[in-house]
Amino acid sequence: MHIEPLITTAPEAGALAAHLSREARVGLDTEFLRERTYRAQLCLLQLSSADEAACVDPLAVRDLTTLAALLTSSSVTKIMHASRQDLEVLLPVVGLVRPVFDTQIAASLGGFPAQVGYAELVRRVLGHELAKLHTRADWSQRPLGSEQIEYALDDVRYLLPLAEKLEEQLAKLGRRDWLEEELALLGDARVLTVEPEEAWLRLKGLRDLDPARERLARGLAAWRERTALRHDRPRGWILSDAVLRDIVLQVPRDRAALAAIPAIPPAVVKRRSEELLECVRAAEVPDPPPPLAGRARPDPTRAALLRKLADISQAVARELQLAPEVLATRRELEQLAAGARDLMLLKGWRRALLGERLLAAL
Repeated sequence: MHIEPLITTAPEAGALAAHLSREARVGLDTEFLRERTYRAQLCLLQLSSADEAACVDPLAVRDLTTLAALLTSSSVTKIMHASRQDLEVLLPVVGLVRPVFDTQIAASLGGFPAQVGYAELVRRVLGHELAKLHTRADWSQRPLGSEQIEYALDDVRYLLPLAEKLEEQLAKLGRRDWLEEELALLGDARVLTVEPEEAWLRLKGLRDLDPARERLARGLAAWRERTALRHDRPRGWILSDAVLRDIVLQVPRDRAALAAIPAIPPAVVKRRSEELLECVRAAEVPDPPPPLAGRARPDPTRAALLRKLADISQAVARELQLAPEVLATRRELEQLAAGARDLMLLKGWRRALLGERLLAAL
C-alpha cells in the first residue's frame, strides 16, 4: 500500500488506520498548539510502521473515528517518546490511547538521563542525527511546508527500532518488569486531567500555608480551572500564578485592596473582582489573617536525616547506574522524612531496591 506523507481526507485516514491495525506496534507522535485555548489544539498526528510513516492533518480530516479505533485498540502497542503531553492532548479527541511503550521511560531505566530527548536518544542509540529546524514551528498554520512534514515524520520514523534496542538492553539488565510497572501507570486517564479541587497542588511558592490560606489557594485554583475550561482559555489568561499567589498571601477584602496588588491587570479587576472576592470570603480567612511564617530556620535534625536519605538514594542509583531522580526526587525524600508514605519510591520495584533501605534509615 502506498501511503502519502500528508493525509488530508477521511478516506485516506481510514485506509491508513486499516493498514496499521494489522501491525503489532505503531509509532505515534503529535504536534499541538497550547497558546490560546484551555485544551491544547491537536495540529498534526504522525504514525509509523516498521517501514512507512505518514502525517494526518486533523484540521483537514475532521472525523478521526477510524484512527481513534486504532489508537485505543488493545491489540496494537503505540510506541511514543515522552508521551504524557501527547496522551493528554489526544484524550478528548480520540479517547485514552493505550497500550503505550514510552521510549523515554525505557531509556531512563536503562541508565540514560531521566528526561532524555528523542533526538539525543536516536543519536546515541541508533546513530542518526535529526534536524532541529522546526522545533518551535506554529503547527496550526497552513499550508505545511515539505521540510516541516519531513521533520514531523522523523519524529516517528525511528520509534520502533528505538524501542526494540531499548527492550534488548533492559532484558539484558533484568529490568523488563520495572518497565511494565512504569508503563502501566500510563493507562490511567486520571493522571492526564486536572481536577479543579486538586489544581492548587500544581502551584509553586505556596508550601506550608496556614489552614485558612490553604482553603483560599484551593478555592482560587479551582475557580480558575473551572473558568478556564468554561471559556476555553489558558488558565494563565484567567489569572496568572503570580497574582493568585499574591491574593493568597495578602488576602484582599475589597476591590480597592485587590486592585492594589501590583501585578494584577486592570481588566481582571474590572471583570473578575467580585468572583475573586467571593473566593476570599468563602475561605473564611480570619481578619486580620494569620501572620506569614516566613522562611523557617532549617531543623538540623531534619536536615541531617534528609542528607542521609539522599546519600542512600544516590548510592543505590550509582550501584544501578541510574540517574538518581529516576529512583526518587528530592521532593519525595522530603515528604518521606516528613512522614508521608504514599510515595512512588515505596511502591513496586523502587521499594524493593531503595524504599526498604530508606525506611530502615528512618
